[in-house]
Amino acid sequence: MDNRTMARLLEETADLLEIDGGDSFRVRGYRRAAEAAEQTTVDLTVAAAEVTRLLEIPGIGKSMAANLQAIVQTGTLPLREELLARYGAGLLELLKLPGMGPKTIALFWDAAKIANIDQLAEALEAGRLAGLPRMGPKQLDKLRKAVEDYRRSAGRFRIDAAEEEAHRIADYLLAFPAAAGARIDTVTPAGSLRRGRETVGDLDLLVTGPACAAANTAAAVEYVAAYPGIHDIIAKGENKVSFHVEGGLQVDVRLLPTASYGAALQYFTGSKAHNVALRQRALRMGYTLNEWALAQLEDGSTVASATEEEIYAALGMEWMPPELRENLGEIERSARGELPQLICPGDIRGDVHMHTTASDGRNSIREMADGALACGYRYIAITDHSKALAMTGGLDEKRALEQIKRVREVDREMEGRIRVFTGIEVDILGDGALDLDNEVLAQMDVVIASVHSRFEQSREEMTARVLRAIENPYVRILGHPTGRLLLRREPFAIDLGAVLRRAAELGLAVEHNAAPERLDLCDRDLRLAKELGCRVAMSSDSHDARNLGKMGYGMRQLRRAWLAPEDVVSTLGPDEFLAALRARP
Repeated sequence: MDNRTMARLLEETADLLEIDGGDSFRVRGYRRAAEAAEQTTVDLTVAAAEVTRLLEIPGIGKSMAANLQAIVQTGTLPLREELLARYGAGLLELLKLPGMGPKTIALFWDAAKIANIDQLAEALEAGRLAGLPRMGPKQLDKLRKAVEDYRRSAGRFRIDAAEEEAHRIADYLLAFPAAAGARIDTVTPAGSLRRGRETVGDLDLLVTGPACAAANTAAAVEYVAAYPGIHDIIAKGENKVSFHVEGGLQVDVRLLPTASYGAALQYFTGSKAHNVALRQRALRMGYTLNEWALAQLEDGSTVASATEEEIYAALGMEWMPPELRENLGEIERSARGELPQLICPGDIRGDVHMHTTASDGRNSIREMADGALACGYRYIAITDHSKALAMTGGLDEKRALEQIKRVREVDREMEGRIRVFTGIEVDILGDGALDLDNEVLAQMDVVIASVHSRFEQSREEMTARVLRAIENPYVRILGHPTGRLLLRREPFAIDLGAVLRRAAELGLAVEHNAAPERLDLCDRDLRLAKELGCRVAMSSDSHDARNLGKMGYGMRQLRRAWLAPEDVVSTLGPDEFLAALRARP
């Protein structure tokens, strides 16, 4: 149990209570408490031991303090369980669909007793929702697409969610009591997570240490099976435990002898296509390769097994970063000693997409600058939203000019420790016009142009819209170019090749938005950008100073795309970065 999980339980209770027609004041209380649990730096599992510590947290009153204590003690909330028993857990799935808030779900429940995705799909197909309030033909079409998208992504989990779960399980496993047999030394994620895939279907964890020796595995297996986050156990064997955690993610924990660690790590990391190609290479060389060892085909004697480096070397290859193992030419390049020098986290010098309290961020300009300084960055750009996004408090021309002054004041306050550039994330309107006057944009160091609306436009309309926008001479970066939200919204239709080609001609950079809910451009599109000579700017799109250090998720996508430091303008120093962007008129 951690703060984020507790916040989710409170938020789900608020949603269920609103669906149930509960008192709005009570619903808001749960939502405030969920936000407080998400944002506080206090460890709530520790604070729950003393109610006065919980009451010191803004947004937590006596009743919510009692709820937090109940979560720590039982793993859930009585009200949540009561409402789930009444309506079914399928409502929580419905809430994941775009446009499906508690009020819409309540409407569908009252009208047709719809309580899960399958029932919604059936009602849409039968036309039973036509005529309901706010359910015109366009809205029903959007719901149909949302159901299709959800079903396509069902069973997938974002990389950040999988990584957080991996950390929780690893912390638990590394605390294996020595008295139970012997210690656990390492817990290593493999599979899609190690390769940096943007979403994962399951989580593979490889465990080594004395506890994994044959004489000790029984105690270690029982310890794994007692992990508090388990929802249900799928299988339990001599050296493997498979289970689901809350939320549905499948986890496979394998206890390995140290001698086979390298072979297992290679086997359970590589994509299926990479492993098949590698096994074929091994066979041509007279070897057999599996999760236990690289061995002689003739007599089964072990050639290499303890480390990945030994295995690849025995196959006449360089060791390769996990992100490359997708059978996209890496095996041949490795055999020739021609693997690329991939970009690394330490190469990034700045972050030029972030939001402050001037629009929809949580921190001031100075707080964002201090946070970026703590991350080791040499420069940032403050890029709040423009006025079209009224829900975010976007800036009009007057407020944008005032923001420029405030940013420059903070830049002076930082006294050269970090550069703070002026900027804006200006909205690309439906016809491709920009949301602020050129006279204002001309005064900005970094102008990012992004699409935030009218996602339903045709491929031709969207392409023309974006092409018109990037012709504006003050636009220097195209923001999150496909508009996708992972597992929530598919990319909008666009001729991305045409856009990237024109951006390269104009000297415009395209953003790789490293926020784990976006990761836009994806690895495939990043490769296309490189092929077309289009420079990439990686940024966090942070709305909270605590997210400034999370660009590692984006870094993995850059590496999966085989990008080198010279392909990414964010590796440049502050003056060189501005010079690398499209020249201003």
